[in-house]
Amino acid sequence: MATLTPWGGRFEGSVDEEMLAFGASLPVDLRLWPEDIAGSMAHADMLAKQGIITPRENEAIFEGLKSIADDLRNEALDFELSDEDIHMAIESELVRRIGEPGKKLHTARSRNDQVAVDFRLYCLHAAFEMADMLSDLRLGIVEVAEAHIDTILPGYTHMQKAQPVLLSQHLLAWQAMFERDINRFVDAGIAADASPLGAAALAGTPHPIDRENTAEALGFNRIIPNSMDAVSDRDFACDFIYAAAMTMLHLSRICEELILWSTEEFGFITLSDAYSTGSSIMPQKKNADFAELVRGKTGRVYGDLIGILTTLKSLPLTYNKDLQEDKEGLFDAYDTVEACLSAVHGMICTMSVNSERMLEAAQGGFMAATDLADWLAARGVAFRDAHEVVGSTVLYAEKQGKRLDELTLEELQQFSGVFTTDALEVLDIKRVVAARTSFGGTSLESVRAQIAAVKAQIESSCDDCDE
Repeated sequence: MATLTPWGGRFEGSVDEEMLAFGASLPVDLRLWPEDIAGSMAHADMLAKQGIITPRENEAIFEGLKSIADDLRNEALDFELSDEDIHMAIESELVRRIGEPGKKLHTARSRNDQVAVDFRLYCLHAAFEMADMLSDLRLGIVEVAEAHIDTILPGYTHMQKAQPVLLSQHLLAWQAMFERDINRFVDAGIAADASPLGAAALAGTPHPIDRENTAEALGFNRIIPNSMDAVSDRDFACDFIYAAAMTMLHLSRICEELILWSTEEFGFITLSDAYSTGSSIMPQKKNADFAELVRGKTGRVYGDLIGILTTLKSLPLTYNKDLQEDKEGLFDAYDTVEACLSAVHGMICTMSVNSERMLEAAQGGFMAATDLADWLAARGVAFRDAHEVVGSTVLYAEKQGKRLDELTLEELQQFSGVFTTDALEVLDIKRVVAARTSFGGTSLESVRAQIAAVKAQIESSCDDCDE
């Protein structure tokens, strides 16, 4: 039995059933139905305004598409795989419901520009949804930072204790990653914000269409000026998945720290039971499973990015069936990032902070050493000489089993006669943190200013989005 296809007039035989299933994208692009119906409504309305179809035909098309949308929204409509994709599925159902007017909907339009407009609309909306979710996460992190504004913990380089910092400063570094991710998603949305509708298959159409009309109706800010580029460009999808991959990179880095901090060896935080699991054999275990899973899913989104880049590599202009593979990876990236953002947001906002353990850890590791060298440098000792003096002092303290702040003035003066009683004051970890008053530094004053600036920036960004 022959299968109805949009190219039936050219073929005598039917498509092989196995190949029909192989070539169908309906299971993937079904989620584009809202965009497809919106695009079709705008296209039909333009055709009517241009006198290409009658107002009565336009009204029938509108009512038919509206009824299909209602049924899809209520999950009251199932499509057959033979419809191949969501675009043909909706058109076939429209023709079934309203007859001849439905067959005129595709006038001056190809599936090539139809697919492109649907995908661009989806990416445009999805990009700003991602930006909103990231803004919510940033605000959540800032709230935790404010709740632990003066908690001190070790800062690390090379995974070795380096200098003491405020936990709030560390958390603000987390949210700064997501500010950059927001900008990437916004840029991806801007890249998608261009209408390809009216490009038809690749060369435009002889019908007297109005591309400005459909672009405005669909909310696009501009029109793609070259019809060949309009149907073949997928840079916007690459931009979206790249933004998703970078977001996952940042989530993975944060999850690694959450995992480390929640270990018995660190003991800096305790994750909520709601965001932890146990062991089937070891009763004592409390595992940061969901942080580990976010870390693991990062590779999945990297794969989505490599997938679309590889699909687009060496593709000749214009449309090729390869481009059917452009959506599944992007949908997967969206779904994965959405779930991971929710998980990390919950982990951070519900974790318990062990401030005493953090401070205890910060008091070890000789983390006031740089301040002691700076103290000497401020009194005329060349910094390189001061560095060597303090290095020798640290080696001595280490051998004596003492912290720097446990050394006496006499012990310090073994290494430099410049040391006075004042030098002992800079060895206090709280003073070390408080001294970092430079712009962006870790002093309480500086961190409060950073928090205020971040909150103002997020609020301003949200106001811009609302407009």
